[in-house]
Amino acid sequence: MKLYVMRHGPAEDQAESGLDSDRALTASGRERVRSVAKALADEHEAPLTIFTSPLVRCVQTAEIVAIATKLTERGGQVEARRELAPGGDITRITTALAAKHQPRVMLCGHEPDVSHVVGLLLGARLVLPFQKAMVVALHLAEVGDARLRFVLDPKHLKMDPDHRKHHD
Repeated sequence: MKLYVMRHGPAEDQAESGLDSDRALTASGRERVRSVAKALADEHEAPLTIFTSPLVRCVQTAEIVAIATKLTERGGQVEARRELAPGGDITRITTALAAKHQPRVMLCGHEPDVSHVVGLLLGARLVLPFQKAMVVALHLAEVGDARLRFVLDPKHLKMDPDHRKHHD
């Protein structure tokens, strides 16, 4: 299974409601996510399913990726899952996905949870910081048997397959 772990795009510092869960993507955040999604589509790396945190900034990120990669036209879907909310059980959903052998799945979540699950799957921590709108692509045979495929740097839009730079 190809697993794409993505951190949500840049969001406003504070929502009008005052609730962290309501923080929306900024205009530049939406543009960054669109650019990342286009890079994925251009490299034929678009997900078929996106599971996202239910928080506004993640849902917006997932929706932008879905639109830019024409997910629904390809029969894909976006689903909000509580396990991907901050502090949720992201490993539970990852274990379930590995058992189902779905072909190309994206998890859209928050720090430090996304770094934690990537580190757990690889058996090593990610050395570089998990930037907003960054995508880490893995090949996942089963939990505990993952291989880093590439890291998509949202600031440079380069897919770096050099494993040695990204984990120890």
